[in-house]
Amino acid sequence: MVAITGASSGIGQATARLLADRGHTMVLGARREGILAALASELNNAGGRAEYRVTDVTRRSDLEALVAHAVERFGRLDAIVNNAGIGPISRFDALRVEDWDAMIDVNLRGTLYGIAAALPVFARQGRGHVINVISTSGLKILPTQGVYAATKNAVRTATEALRQEAGPNLRVTEVSPGVIATNFANSMTDERARAAAEERLKGIAIPPDAIARGILFALEQPPEVDVGSIVIRPTAQD
Repeated sequence: MVAITGASSGIGQATARLLADRGHTMVLGARREGILAALASELNNAGGRAEYRVTDVTRRSDLEALVAHAVERFGRLDAIVNNAGIGPISRFDALRVEDWDAMIDVNLRGTLYGIAAALPVFARQGRGHVINVISTSGLKILPTQGVYAATKNAVRTATEALRQEAGPNLRVTEVSPGVIATNFANSMTDERARAAAEERLKGIAIPPDAIARGILFALEQPPEVDVGSIVIRPTAQD
């Protein structure tokens, strides 16, 4: 049983479809109820088993409710995929401080809230798997991506510390996507940054199901095998 945040589009949606195809049950979380309901219906009509709960990852109570719903409906939680993220990137001197705050709230706090919600359940079960979707932006720092990369590298640091604290029964994985064909640019308020991002996406982006396959690979390893880090990017990406 897998809980996925940011499940209404992009990597989250592709992951939900692939996991359903492989027989995983899921609870899907995102803010847009109509899209979530349609996705859950699609997966269930195709023979899968998926439920959803409207989830704003900036609210700790929403993550707790998502995890509680999973346990109530399915009796367990095998993994949480902390995938929700935004990227309203811009130069520092554009002073889009509200965008900085939003990235900290969604990308960093949202992931931490997901971890906090899942860990007590994993402790009771004696097993579990935390999968955090990060970014190659934190591996190679580029102009306009300073705050975005900082939030992703903060998650990278937290993920590695959690892995070291986890003990033998909790698996912890970070997945770093490169340039992926998603609606990533939609959150950008800086027009120049948005245009540059959209141009880059058109040139080299790979589909989100490439990341979904990486997540599935980590999930389907034997219980004693922990895939710590996966980097998935286009061959054309620097």
